[in-house]
Amino acid sequence: MGSPSALPLLLLFASCWAPGGANLSQDGYWQEQNLELGTLAPLEEAMSSTVWSSPDMLASQDSQPWTSDETVVAGGTVVLKCQVKDHEDSSLQWSNPAQQTLYFGEKRALRDNRIQLVRSTPHELSISISNVALADEGEYTCSIFTMPVRTAKSLVTVLGIPQKPIITGYKSSLREKDTTTLNCQSSGSKPAAQLTWRKGDQELHGEPTRIQEDPNGKTFTVSSSVTFQVTREDDGADIVCSVNHESLKGADRSTAQRIEVLYTPTAKIRPDPPHPREGQKLLLHCEGRGNPAPQQYLWEKEGSVPPLKMTQESALIFPFLNKSDSGTYGCTATSNMGSYKAYYTLNVNDPSPVPSSASTYHAVIGGIVAFIVFLLLILLIFLGHYLIRHKGTYLTHEAKGSDDAPDADTAIINAEGGQSGGDDKKEYFI
Repeated sequence: MGSPSALPLLLLFASCWAPGGANLSQDGYWQEQNLELGTLAPLEEAMSSTVWSSPDMLASQDSQPWTSDETVVAGGTVVLKCQVKDHEDSSLQWSNPAQQTLYFGEKRALRDNRIQLVRSTPHELSISISNVALADEGEYTCSIFTMPVRTAKSLVTVLGIPQKPIITGYKSSLREKDTTTLNCQSSGSKPAAQLTWRKGDQELHGEPTRIQEDPNGKTFTVSSSVTFQVTREDDGADIVCSVNHESLKGADRSTAQRIEVLYTPTAKIRPDPPHPREGQKLLLHCEGRGNPAPQQYLWEKEGSVPPLKMTQESALIFPFLNKSDSGTYGCTATSNMGSYKAYYTLNVNDPSPVPSSASTYHAVIGGIVAFIVFLLLILLIFLGHYLIRHKGTYLTHEAKGSDDAPDADTAIINAEGGQSGGDDKKEYFI
């Protein structure tokens, strides 16, 4: 009789603590208010999934510690931080993946000088681990010894730094148009690194990176290869293999292999001076380029037999040019990779000098001097005209002032006599 009478009380208790405002239907099913009409859950399932929100449970949530996952590069330092809102007069504790206690509050528990206390308060316990090794990776536990004991996990991930890559496959000089394959390998990365190729600033498309686990079971060895055909432009080029990994944080870690390419020579003829004239000295330079460089030069003139010159020197010298030197000249540059012939047509101009920069300079100076002399002449003409006009004006004024004077050929001198006796006049002619 007691058991059936307890069922209504149990249903009443369950309805009071139904989650999210759920209601109990008449047929013994829970119905969530926020579900669509007709979506029902059995009573047993609803009761088993209910989170009971009592004052004790709210208090226990404040006593739940929390941490965060950390990632660190091998050889670096990681800080583990554990916090709690309500410590309930208990201390926090850190333990390693082997469940060895590292710190209990501010007290060191494990003799490892790499592990140091950063901060210890009733609400926080922070520690640091320096010189982290791959073996330090794992799940660290922060605990608080309340009733019951509560814990929080912090997953520490240790990144393995990849080693400097090694390039193999290059043995000796390559010939133009040869095809070569280079291999690159790097060990110690965790997770596995990626390899890329480039030639100078040009990207090379190598094979996908191959991954192999190292014997320690934690790190990886990666490898890649690239195959390409060489040209003469590749002579002296650097083929670079680079390793990309998050532990490098953008730093460059690469290896370069410089290659040598052998190719047939090329040549061109350069005259000195550029515009040769009759009577001048002329040098025709045969500029050869190749790997190896040309060791022999053969000079020829079309229509002339035998060849003009065969020498290791690349210049053909004309001490004194004549009109008869005009014609087409050929230079054959030869190395052990082959030969190349260049041509140049020589036209010997008349001996009249070509205006040089010096003569142009003198012409400019002469023009300036002539202009200055012209200005001085103009100034002298105006000055002479001015003086002549002013001198004529002076003579005119002098003539006007002497109108009562005697003729130029006669001078009359008057001599006064006595007053009573009258005036006696004498004339003197000059």
